[in-house]
Amino acid sequence: MNYRPLGNTGLKVSEVSFGTWAIGGSWGATDDQESLRALEAAIDAGVNFFDTADVYGNGHSERLLAQATKGKTDRIHIATKFCRRGDIHDEATYSEAQVRAYCEDSLRHLGRETIDLYQVHCPPQSVLEDGRVFEVLDKLKAEGKIRAYGVSVESVEEGLICLRYPGVQALQVIFNLFRQKPLTELFPQAHAQGVGILVRLPLASGLLTGKFTADAAFAPDDHRSFNRNGESFNVGETFAGLPFERGVELADELRWIADGRGTMARAAQRWILEAPEVSCIIPGFKNTAQLQENLLTLQTPGFSPAEQERLQQFYADQVAPHIRGPY
Repeated sequence: MNYRPLGNTGLKVSEVSFGTWAIGGSWGATDDQESLRALEAAIDAGVNFFDTADVYGNGHSERLLAQATKGKTDRIHIATKFCRRGDIHDEATYSEAQVRAYCEDSLRHLGRETIDLYQVHCPPQSVLEDGRVFEVLDKLKAEGKIRAYGVSVESVEEGLICLRYPGVQALQVIFNLFRQKPLTELFPQAHAQGVGILVRLPLASGLLTGKFTADAAFAPDDHRSFNRNGESFNVGETFAGLPFERGVELADELRWIADGRGTMARAAQRWILEAPEVSCIIPGFKNTAQLQENLLTLQTPGFSPAEQERLQQFYADQVAPHIRGPY
């Protein structure tokens, strides 16, 4: 395993870390025992960082992480998120009393005294511009409830707003071959300010595995079904904001990246790690096989300058015009 600094937090995190949305809910059926086996396999492989949220299965993924990391809190770092259990547009959701309540709930679910990284979970831009939530987080940090805080954002503009606040030490962003916009301005500025970058949805909800066909069906409780067009939350969280059928076509045009790299999934995630500003990727998983496939990214060859240019041009010409929602 390779490790990178998480900005100036003092933490070093595994390049391939993992997100737990899929094992918490909203990705179809799950098996808790298989989830726990996969978490154990990840830790055995040197993974030392996991991302979760209080809303993933209403605390279920946090409780699974508590089981998997019991007795290992000194070496396994956890990031969790808050605000989406309430009305994200209500300022009371970000009040000191409410944020403290969210924090205490997560600490209890996780079985910990301190949260390593506490993130505001994709709030409206107005909340970030207001900035009062960061004053609350400063208090929690001073009290030792949290070690550092950051924000999970939907767009580059939101990320740049967060960088106005010196207490923000990490940004969680959507970044993949179908979402390259952060490369030009957000990443360099974050790096200059010592802000870590966590990359979620590295495979664009599975599109970049190359395994889907246009007629693929997903379970009703899978966000790839119920949020395909942004019906429940930001459309960018599902298939990187691309219409599914167009995303399948675009993925087909990228099959060449797997040449000499095993699979499209490994190649797509390797491309993300080529960006020096990235602290880690946090792909999801539902079983040990998926986890092991993601870990093989570490052994995957990188991309030549000519290949990098080809991929950037592909994004600009064929992908970007089809992305929906702010990004």
